[in-house]
Amino acid sequence: MIKKQAFTVPEGRVDLYTMTNSRGMEVRAMNYGGIIVSLRVPDKKGVLADVVLGFDTLDAYLNNKPYFGAIIGRYANRIANGKFTLNGAEYRLARNNGMNSLHGGLKGFDKVLWRGEQFENNQGIGVVFTYTSKNGEEGYPGNLKAKVTYTLTDQSELQIEYQATTDEATPVNLTNHSYFNLVSEGNGDILKHNLILNADRFTPVDSTLIPAGELRSVAGTPFDFTKPTAIGARIDTNNEQLAIAHGYDHNFVLSRKGSGLELAGRVHEQQTGRALEVYTTEPGVQFYTGNFLDGTITGKHGHAYNKHAGLCLETQHFPDSPNHSNFPWTILKPEQTYNSRTVYKFSAE
Repeated sequence: MIKKQAFTVPEGRVDLYTMTNSRGMEVRAMNYGGIIVSLRVPDKKGVLADVVLGFDTLDAYLNNKPYFGAIIGRYANRIANGKFTLNGAEYRLARNNGMNSLHGGLKGFDKVLWRGEQFENNQGIGVVFTYTSKNGEEGYPGNLKAKVTYTLTDQSELQIEYQATTDEATPVNLTNHSYFNLVSEGNGDILKHNLILNADRFTPVDSTLIPAGELRSVAGTPFDFTKPTAIGARIDTNNEQLAIAHGYDHNFVLSRKGSGLELAGRVHEQQTGRALEVYTTEPGVQFYTGNFLDGTITGKHGHAYNKHAGLCLETQHFPDSPNHSNFPWTILKPEQTYNSRTVYKFSAE
């Protein structure tokens, strides 16, 4: 079942879509920023709870500094000094994270109105969001036509498919920035959640969270999540990388076998039994532990979101890839189509 509600704001009309599958799982998403507003899933006793951080009002989302639930683009993560060179020309981007450009700039894909169209098919129910980013928007070259499809299946999967085309070569790196707490949003921190990441390397960062270019082994470090480990077990370890980011805020290099959907990671919360598996076609995932949440943001139901109130698993190409020739390629050319898929699969045990 899918329902639609409309709201009017200065930016235009905001449509909120509510999708419910046969198991009672519910996803609400809106065309402003393609934001996943809520995601209700059952625990081991069948009790539903909202497991993503967010706000109760549309006005709060219009100033969504933590990017709760949003589509991120044109380029997810950071680009050093807000610039890159492509085909001999230097492009300067909006700097919104110190000297760096973060998540598309001052007005990235998280802050624009997308066109939404609901659908039902043999896979499930969902919404297709489309948006055209004009040449020069936030400093990026080319007119980029982006399409993001959310599909809710009866297998308790939220499937996200990203597509894009351009009329001029441009960097593209799209993701979703949902913050998960498998107990329920606003209910403590995520430090006792157990995590597995299918990654034997990560990209260490400098003091501004820009990768140096190294692909470092996780073996023998607090970044080794190749076996189930509590997120908080080593987060306070005396480690330079953890100190820089105030926790985990790093790109993990996935140990891929091919180009299709593969398991990137799994999160399990013992109290509720809820589990989240993340599958993706992407080469990396940014694991972020809400280090910059400090209790000053009031979320749903008046909840103050404190440090580590949620975790992000942002499937992606690597940060600052346009400035690192040894990183996976992120330049989309006019004759190509950008395709990326990520699946968030929920269960309870």
